[in-house]
Amino acid sequence: MNEKIGKVLIIGFGPGSFDHITQRAREAIEECEVILGYTTYVDLIRGLLREEQTVIQAGMTEEVGRAQEAVRQAKKGKTVGVISSGDAGVYGMAGLVYEVLMEQGWTEKEGIGVEVIPGISAINSCASLLGAPIMHDSCTISLSDHLTPWELIAKRVEAAGQADFVIALYNPKSGRRTRQIEETQRILLKYRSPDTPVGLVKSAYRDRQTVIITDLAHMLDHEIGMLTTVIIGNNSTRLYDGKMITPRGYQRKYTLNAEKQKLAPHQRLREENEPWALHSVVPEQKPSSVSSWDLAEEALSRLHGTSLDPSPLADAGFVQEAIFEFAVSPGVANKKLSAQQMLVLAEIVGEEGSMEYTPHHQILVSVPTTNPEQVTQKLTEAGLLVQPIGDVVTIKACDFCDGEKTDSIPYAERIQELLGGLNVPKEMKIGFNGCGMACYGAVTEDIGIVFRKGKFDLFLGAKSIGRNAHVGQPVAEGIEPAEIVGLLERIVQKYKEEGHPNERFHKFFKRIKEIEGFEHQDAPVQVLVDAVCGD
Repeated sequence: MNEKIGKVLIIGFGPGSFDHITQRAREAIEECEVILGYTTYVDLIRGLLREEQTVIQAGMTEEVGRAQEAVRQAKKGKTVGVISSGDAGVYGMAGLVYEVLMEQGWTEKEGIGVEVIPGISAINSCASLLGAPIMHDSCTISLSDHLTPWELIAKRVEAAGQADFVIALYNPKSGRRTRQIEETQRILLKYRSPDTPVGLVKSAYRDRQTVIITDLAHMLDHEIGMLTTVIIGNNSTRLYDGKMITPRGYQRKYTLNAEKQKLAPHQRLREENEPWALHSVVPEQKPSSVSSWDLAEEALSRLHGTSLDPSPLADAGFVQEAIFEFAVSPGVANKKLSAQQMLVLAEIVGEEGSMEYTPHHQILVSVPTTNPEQVTQKLTEAGLLVQPIGDVVTIKACDFCDGEKTDSIPYAERIQELLGGLNVPKEMKIGFNGCGMACYGAVTEDIGIVFRKGKFDLFLGAKSIGRNAHVGQPVAEGIEPAEIVGLLERIVQKYKEEGHPNERFHKFFKRIKEIEGFEHQDAPVQVLVDAVCGD
């Protein structure tokens, strides 16, 4: 019997009201066994979900995890829905799912099925509430510089302003990003009148919808946030009876208030009646500084990796600078940095990089570089431990009483070797304390290990932040040293394989109820240990 081939349905459900969800999107949601989406988006379509569907919710910035999980579930033969508001192909999840598939060598012929279901994008839904502002050439620009350098965004705003596009701004402002919309206004005022109509639409066709029409000079006087779409008119856009109208250009050829037109239908497309068209423009004859032969040779040399001379294509566009981000520490047990190590680190970071100390015994480093391998090699040769950051496993060990209590150090180092930096659904901390005092707080981490009387105690599922924070559940005492590393490997691997994107370990433990024979308990048990340091 052939195994069922799974598929991913990337669903754009429009602005959020059921009235504006397409029939195909409704059918796709009904068809899915698994639904993945940003929490707010899941709430918007909850009325269309069935009880038996598996729903995996995640927060902002977890898009990669959602895409990876969707592909993983589809490979198990399931029909998976990845939902986006608006259109999934406009700043939505469609491109990211395809990128994940590309990395895995997917082909449409032999791989899982993929279907993109279009929806009404914000530029369209918001425009309908403003009147008819998008009647002429327009563009969308996202002001979020979390993934795109601001320098490139500013160039696009400048170009759109010069070309007199109607502009729809997505992601215009957030709690942390406040200057981008101010800079955009400053750029556009070079090319457009301060009186240019501007529409601000928040939560179009949702319960808290607001629509404001203002102008370019005063747009910042109003509340703008992540749920706002900003539509800026061109030099022809006008206001009429509270509506933004951008003329299409019919007035050039038609008399709109006359029943009989001056030009008959067969005359309207003649060249003499369209003096503004391209045929009336005399082309400029400019000799090209780069011949087609030069361009062909350059392309071939790049293909074969033999290009040594400066490229005639080098200035063709913006090249994004690579940023290498990582964590560095003096080691698992060692907490002391030498002067030489600090010098090496300072040299690598330089003037353009940054360093940030964290409470996890690591320094977060961000440096612009085209050669991350060289950076890693220099730091490793200086005796430093280099680790990836993000949703990975981090080992937080104590200093073993300044290195005096050495019995359990080899186990901490082995755990670091096997699990440190491993990709997991959500960042995971494994606390390791070398004596019963647990003075470095291992029991407050996702997984806590305490070495006591020659054996290990194990704690699972601590919640380290929030007003309802709690220590981990003590699930075992007196684990033999020979067993602890393998036990941890199995626990972490199960979390890696079965955890939902963005699902913290304590939530995972509660959801699956049992792991490696350890049963979850809703209320954490208080443990009182009356012991001197070492026991």
